[in-house]
Formats: sequence, C-alpha cells, structure tokens
Amino acid sequence: MYLGTQVQARNDDDFQQWAQLGVFNICSDPPGNPHLWSEDDLLSHKEKVNSFGIELDMVQIPLSSQVIEKSDSPNIMLGKSPQRDTEIESIQNIIEMCGRVGIQAVKYNMNIIGIPRSESEYGRGNSKNSTFRWSKIDHDTPPGIAGVVNEEEIWERIGYFLERVVPVAESSGVRLACHPHDPYTPDGFMGINRVLGTTNGLKKFVNLYENPFHGLNFCQGTITEMLDDPNKEIIDIIQWFGKREKIFNVHFRNIRGKKLDFMEVFPDEGSIDFVEVIKVYQEIGYKYMLMPDHVPQINGKDPKNTAFAYCYGYITALLQTINEPRKQPWIS
Repeated sequence: MYLGTQVQARNDDDFQQWAQLGVFNICSDPPGNPHLWSEDDLLSHKEKVNSFGIELDMVQIPLSSQVIEKSDSPNIMLGKSPQRDTEIESIQNIIEMCGRVGIQAVKYNMNIIGIPRSESEYGRGNSKNSTFRWSKIDHDTPPGIAGVVNEEEIWERIGYFLERVVPVAESSGVRLACHPHDPYTPDGFMGINRVLGTTNGLKKFVNLYENPFHGLNFCQGTITEMLDDPNKEIIDIIQWFGKREKIFNVHFRNIRGKKLDFMEVFPDEGSIDFVEVIKVYQEIGYKYMLMPDHVPQINGKDPKNTAFAYCYGYITALLQTINEPRKQPWIS
C-alpha cells in the first residue's frame, strides 16, 4: 500500500508539490463533464500526470457524492428508463477507455441525498470541522426530486447498474470502487433508506454481483460513522472486506465520536487509533492507495493544501513505522 490523494490539481504547481511531498499516486480527472471525455482526453491527462513522476491510479466516473439534483447521471438512481440506460452506456464507454489507456480503477457513488451534515463546529486550534449531530438535524427534511424510495427500490437500481457495468469492468481490467453512503442515517430520512450506510448493507453490496473487479472505495471515515464503538469495531470490518479483496482504495480519515454524533478531525486526534489500524491493512495484504479525505478547515494562505500536506506526512510516517516499502522514483 502507498500514499495517494484525490485532491484535484489547480495548476501544474500542485502536481509538482505532490511529487515533492512524496505523493506519487493519485485519483485525478481530466477537465469537463465525464460523459464528454474522449480517449484522447484520458490519455493526455495520464501523460501529463506521469510527466511529474506521478501515477494516475483512478478517475471518478459521473456518479458523485453530490445530491441527485446536481448529479451528472441522475437517472441511474432515479430508476428512470430509458434515460438511465443512456447514462449507463456512457459509463461503460468511460470504463472501456480507461482500460485501453491503462487507468486501472474508477471510483463512484450511488447517492441520492448527498452528504448531510449539521453546522460545522470548532476543533483543534479553532479549526472549522465538518460535523454531524443527529440531534441538530431537521428530521422532517422533505424528500428531493427522488421522492420516497424504499429499500427494495434502491437495491433494484443498484443491481440494475451492477449487472450492466461489472462485466464491462472485468473485460476492461478496471476495478470499480464504490463509496459508502455518508453518513449513516435512519431509514426514511429525506424519504430514503440508505442501504450502503451500514456494514451489513455494504456486505450485501459486494456479494450482490460477485466479481474481482467489483468492490469498495473504502472510506474508513464513513464506515466509522456507522459504528457505535468505532475503534473497537473497525478492525473486524477492515478484515472482513480486506480478506475478500474488496478494498480498492482507502479514504484514510478519522472522526471523533460515533454513529449519528461525530466530528471529522485530523488523523492523529480522533476515535480511531491509526497506529494500530494501519497494521491491519498490512496484515490483509492491502495493495492500493491510502489517501486523506475531508480535512478540517484551517487558517493561512493555502489552508486546504496545507491541511492535506500535514496528512500526507502523517500517513508517510505511519507507513515507515510498519516498514511498508516506499516508492522513491526519483532515485535511479
């Protein structure tokens, strides 16, 4: 396993800085709507990333974490045909193009209500931290354009997508990494049962269409948000998915708290003991990126990249403590 990032570069200086910080693997998208990408767009982007000594491990297909009203492919989770078939065909094409240019994985979400949060709260040194307190959420928030969707309907829409996309991923040699629903919410919130917001739901998901190219963008932060005792429970969960080789990417982030009551924090100050958890990833033979995600908002001239730089260094140090081989492409 190795350090990665999914921060989108603002300019060439960002690519150069990541290489200088030892971030040699990334998830990064070409500009524009993914439905409009060409094979040349993907190849040119990959070559540009490679020119900085960085590998392009993954891109995001047009199923994001945003609310469905802002989705580039809304009809897949709305269950509307034939529109969803058109969107799925476009995604199939993206996956095939990724396979041809040598991008070995794509990430995606199967989301309707986005990432609900309560008001941000202050953390270490008065950083501003994303927070979810169920007690402060309006439980009567009305449904959006999807309306009321029950569990059976959600699973039908997920299964419809997987049946058509997983075979294409397998034939293209491209891993499909799905992000869990962030965060867990009680059934019926905003009219939706978030089936990928529980560990049992995620287990059903990976078993729904058994294939070595069907797995998870394993957001450790989101999964700990599902748990009553995160530090105690997370190890067994990593082992369950890891031993089945269903972890294709890790969002290596921490929370302080538990299910329905948490704040997102820096990796060294949360409820999960990262020193112990990284050993579990090594024990299961995890072999892809560990990337920070959802960093606290701090002060300064470049707050986001500074906060991420702190996380890159922290993850690099953890990898060194377990003697994980380090990529050093600048050494001939």
